[in-house]
Amino acid sequence: MARPATKNKAVCQNSQCSFFRNERGKDITKQGRNYAGHQRFLCKHCNKSFAETKGTPLYQKKLSERKIIQICKELVEKKGIRAVERTLGVHRDTICNLLNDVANHALAMTNHMVHDLGLSTYEADEILTIVKKNKKNLTKKQIYSLNQAKRQLQQS
Repeated sequence: MARPATKNKAVCQNSQCSFFRNERGKDITKQGRNYAGHQRFLCKHCNKSFAETKGTPLYQKKLSERKIIQICKELVEKKGIRAVERTLGVHRDTICNLLNDVANHALAMTNHMVHDLGLSTYEADEILTIVKKNKKNLTKKQIYSLNQAKRQLQQS
């Protein structure tokens, strides 16, 4: 008897897989958790595993999601990197690397909306505003990424 289709929302993250980011026909199973506590998945088509955080600023971070959110909140409150280092006990190089990853993710999202989808800056800002109003349906990671993208749009 065949295994029933998976009900998870993960899609294959391997760009060489024929089911790369494809919802139809996917065959993905859960494969435990990684050292940071994030769910791992395995694509049965290409036999590659990936974490649920792949493609986000949280990918390959040893800090917990909670600690990363605390760092980002402190930075949004205009605290300096050294002040965040002292209050949260995280090394400043770690904070700088996280800040760089978040900025790159926000830039990539903005570029995708403006250049790839052909939206104007105003339209992209409106989309982010609408999504922010409906944030009760989003996860904290998605809300944070949207806020960063909105800030990036305002700067450009």
